Amino acid sequence: MEAVLWQCWRKLLPSQPGVLTQATRRLSSSADPALKVSTTRSTGASPLLVSRLFQPSSLREGQGQESQSGEKTCKSQRLMLQAGLIHPSNPGCYYYLPATVRAIEKLVRLIDQEMQGIGGQKLDMPSLCAAELWRRSKRWDLMGRDLFRLKDRHDAEYCLGPTHEEAITELLASQGHLSHKQLPLLLYQVTRKFRDEPRPRFGLLRGREFYMKDMYTFDTSERAAHLTYQNVCQAYTRLFARLGLQCVQVQADTGNIGGKLSHEFQLPAEVGEDRLLVCGNCAFSANVETMEPGQTDCPQCHKGTLTESKGIEVGHTFYLGTKYSHIFNATFSNPQSKPVVAEMGCFGLGVTRILAAAIEVLSTENAIHWPGLLAPYQVCILPPKRGSKEEHLEGLAEELCHSLGSTIPGLRGEVVLDDRTQLTIGRRLKDAGCLGYPYVIVVGRSAAEDLPRFEVRCQQSGETMFLSREGLMDLLSRVETI
Repeated sequence: MEAVLWQCWRKLLPSQPGVLTQATRRLSSSADPALKVSTTRSTGASPLLVSRLFQPSSLREGQGQESQSGEKTCKSQRLMLQAGLIHPSNPGCYYYLPATVRAIEKLVRLIDQEMQGIGGQKLDMPSLCAAELWRRSKRWDLMGRDLFRLKDRHDAEYCLGPTHEEAITELLASQGHLSHKQLPLLLYQVTRKFRDEPRPRFGLLRGREFYMKDMYTFDTSERAAHLTYQNVCQAYTRLFARLGLQCVQVQADTGNIGGKLSHEFQLPAEVGEDRLLVCGNCAFSANVETMEPGQTDCPQCHKGTLTESKGIEVGHTFYLGTKYSHIFNATFSNPQSKPVVAEMGCFGLGVTRILAAAIEVLSTENAIHWPGLLAPYQVCILPPKRGSKEEHLEGLAEELCHSLGSTIPGLRGEVVLDDRTQLTIGRRLKDAGCLGYPYVIVVGRSAAEDLPRFEVRCQQSGETMFLSREGLMDLLSRVETI
C-alpha cells in the first residue's frame, strides 16, 4: 500500500526536492527491505552505498606485510590486499574484486582508444593453443617450463597461451593471400595470459595468470613495418602520459619472442626487477642486459655517463621481420599479384601490471593514489555520524549524491555514498584515503551554516577545500573520466 501511495506523492511533488527527500527517508525506514529497494529505484537514481560494496578483506590493519612464506611483499601488493581490491587464490593468481575490475575496464577502454586511433582492430583468440603450432616455431622446447602444458582426452598436447605469435600468424595464413591494399593490418586483443613463473611475487607485478594487451601487425615491407612500429610506440607514450606515469622507453633484448628490434616501456621504481642504464646527456636508455658488462659510457652521444636504476616493465615492443610469417606462410599479394611474405611486429602491454605498477609509484605507504582515469569511483560522499548534531544533514548528503550523478554526465555511476553512519567521520575518512577516491566530500558542520559549504578533500594533491554547492559542481564538472 505504501508503495502505491509513494507513486501518488511523486506525481504531486515533482518540484519540491526537500519534501521529496523527507518522504523518501520516511518510506525507506520501512521494515520491509524489498519495499526499501523498490522505493529507492522509483526515484530514478539508486545511490551506490559503501556498505553494499563487495570488499571481503576490507581495510584489515597490517594485511600484506609478508606473504605466507615469509617473503617480503611490495607496497602495491600490501595496499591492494588491505583495501580488498584483490584476494589471493593460488600462487601467482588472484581474485580481481569489483573495484579492481572497474579500474581494469577503464584501462582497457583507454587502451582501445589509443590502439583504434592508429588503426588497430580488436579480436579475441583462444587461450588453449595447440602444441603443433609452437613446435613449428620451435618455441615449444625453447619456452621450456614457462609454459603451462596439458593434454586432452585424445592425448593431443596444448599450452595455455603466454603470447600469441603462432596463433595470429596461422590465422592470417589460413585466409589465403591478402592484398597489399589491406596492409598495414593491426590486430590486437586484451585477454588472460598464463606463464608458469618459478617465483611469483609482488602481487599483480609478477603472477602466473594476468591480463595483457597484445597487438600483432602485418606490413608490406621492412620500411613500412618500422613506420608501424614507431606509430605503436608513440601510442604507448600517449597512453602512459594520459595516466600520468613517467615511463621510459629503453632498448631491450628480443628474448624468446625473437626479431630484429625491441624496446621496453619501463616505469622507474625501487621494487622493479629490471636494471636500466640511462644517459644523463641524451635520450639514450637501455636494459642492462643489452649492454657490455661494466659499460658506463653512452654509445649514442659518446659524452654522457650511464647511471643505473630499477624499473617495472609495463610494455614491450618487437619488430619481428618474417620470423613467424615465413614459418606459417602468411603472405600478401603485391601490386604484381605475386605472393610476398608479410613483415611483422608484436606489441604487449601488461594490463594488470600497469594497474599495480601505477599504485606502486603513485601511492603513499598508507593510501592508494590512482591515476585519475583509473580510479574505480571518482567521488565518495560522507554523511554525518548517526546521533551527531549534524545528523539532520543526512538527507542533504543523499540528495547531493543523486545530483552529482544526474547533472554531471561524466560522474554517472562514479559517486558512492558512505552510509556507514555508525562510524565517525574520521574513521570513514581514513578508509576513503586507503581506497583512493580522488575526491571525498564531507557533509558536516559547515554544510549547516547560513552559507552552506562542503568540505572537499582531493586525494591527488592532499588539499582540503571548503566549497559552496556551485563551487563543488564547478570543480567536479572538470573531472575527466573514461
